[in-house]
Amino acid sequence: MNKPLPTHNLSIYVANRPGALARIAQTFSRRGFNIESLVVSAGVTGDFSRMTITAKGDAAGLEQIIMQCSKLVDVLACREHTDEEVVARELALVKLAVDSARRGEVLQIADHFHAKTVDLSETSIVLEATGSSEKLDAMVDLLRKFRIIEIVRTGKVIMARGERET
Repeated sequence: MNKPLPTHNLSIYVANRPGALARIAQTFSRRGFNIESLVVSAGVTGDFSRMTITAKGDAAGLEQIIMQCSKLVDVLACREHTDEEVVARELALVKLAVDSARRGEVLQIADHFHAKTVDLSETSIVLEATGSSEKLDAMVDLLRKFRIIEIVRTGKVIMARGERET
């Protein structure tokens, strides 16, 4: 039986230039890593972007990816983070088909997970929840007894704890 591959969280600072994302994604692909989530946002200044990448693969391959990404012209910094040294959050929107008779049950689950109702109609509800990936997985698992129409998740965003930059 194959042992599951470990999940890794990386933050990469890149210059805002066309093709930077493609070159970084190609580096992961060449090493056999599957990118599970990718979040790109502007840095403090608009000249640079910050990528948060969650990927599965072996540790030796990850070291190679970090070294290769660090050599790319547009990359300013690339590093892995453990869960202990970062604040990690994810956002999920979950659209459910639910009538008024079962809406109360959905709202109880939403309340337990501190989710907000962001859209409501006679036949559907959209919930917004933030938190750890595990928390969102647990909420979605409880909501599976209803008809889930659509789920959208941002993927992890991470930030180093304390005054250290990510």
